[in-house]
Amino acid sequence: MTTDLSPNPAAGDDSLQRLDHLEAISARLIERCRAAGASQAEVSCSEERGLNVNVRMGSVETVESTRDRGIAVTVYFGQRKGSASTADLREESLQATVDQACAIAKFTEDDPAAGLADAGLMATDLREFDGWHPWVLDADRAVDLALACETAGRESDARIANSDGASVGSGESLSVYANSHGFFGRDRSTQHSIGCALIAGQGADMQRDGWYSLALAESDLESPAAIGRHAAQRALSRLAPRQVATGEYPVLFASEMARSLIGHLLGAVSGGALYRRASFLVDSAGTQLFPDWFSIHERPFLPRGLRSAAFDAEGVATRESALVEAGVLQRYVLGSYSARKLGLATTANAGGVHNLEVAANAGDLDAMLRGMGRGLLVTELMGQGVNNITGDYSRGAAGFWIEDGAISHAVDGITIAGNLRAIFRAIEAVGSDVDPRSHVHTGSILVGKMTVAGGQ
Repeated sequence: MTTDLSPNPAAGDDSLQRLDHLEAISARLIERCRAAGASQAEVSCSEERGLNVNVRMGSVETVESTRDRGIAVTVYFGQRKGSASTADLREESLQATVDQACAIAKFTEDDPAAGLADAGLMATDLREFDGWHPWVLDADRAVDLALACETAGRESDARIANSDGASVGSGESLSVYANSHGFFGRDRSTQHSIGCALIAGQGADMQRDGWYSLALAESDLESPAAIGRHAAQRALSRLAPRQVATGEYPVLFASEMARSLIGHLLGAVSGGALYRRASFLVDSAGTQLFPDWFSIHERPFLPRGLRSAAFDAEGVATRESALVEAGVLQRYVLGSYSARKLGLATTANAGGVHNLEVAANAGDLDAMLRGMGRGLLVTELMGQGVNNITGDYSRGAAGFWIEDGAISHAVDGITIAGNLRAIFRAIEAVGSDVDPRSHVHTGSILVGKMTVAGGQ
């Protein structure tokens, strides 16, 4: 059994030729849309390859190899829009896709916000950001890595009684976006992962937890053995949970949970929620939402960033900018359509944000625990109890009770609640312990007071 993570140097890389092919298809489709009378048109072409394996209790459960492609065509006749898609690259299918998009547009009503992003906003500096790192991985080798991960976890402690399995995945994605402004943007990226979930204890006193590593380059992954042992340690640490008395306490969200708070902010300041007035942060740009030391910046140009890009899903040039500065919401998260609906300008966020960094004002997790003194450390969240319209927040949680700045015991079966406006203002610290497995880079976040409903 091997745990070697190095790529196969003999493997060929035809990604640039495949991108050339997708770009040529895009150009032909744009011309066909023009010939059909469309005033504007855009085309997205993508191709994905992947391998995923799952093992459990030393045996192979699944081996899946995927190869997908898709072509989406959108046409505009004035302000009437039609879209169609296909996965068939035959010429007759491409033509039928254009014809179908044009036919759909004839039956739609004018939409004053419809249309491409403004031509003057198209990206011209089309750099790559070190996101292409193919991992030549066959099924046998992937299975070996998954087995090594699970075995390391299961053998690390006699109290590991069972396993939910281990997995290894590797994928490549190529895409081209083109529009009738003459813009052609290409992107290629890879993503690899190794993960393991283990079960500790026996009978009614069983606890499950896991760990995974995710990166654009296999050389940035944690070793399978380290992942397995970490999964085992996390499962063991949850044994013998106790209840806590219902009350108001400081709540520290571990870094992998803290990014969910930033996710709720993003949902509330996204253009779609705002123009539908389905957000508790309607008309909040320029207002104080967080403490005056708190900031979030968008960094689209990070080398090996999980969401680094020179352009957004509409070809608009991305740019570094503040989302929150000195606690004040600086802007919303908009594509061109939602921006027009709101009477604003696009923020180059069609398709989402491109790497967010939440500035830290505290040390690592241990330092934050010492600073908190007494309260709840949240390491797992359950349920979807967040109302985007009112900001009301109520979610099931598990984690650890903290006494005198150190972990006292595990807790589960509790609920944490509040309102997101109050939660944002009550943030007291952001740690330096950033979880790298997301495009939202944040350390642990300490909220000074939340309602914790326990079993006592």
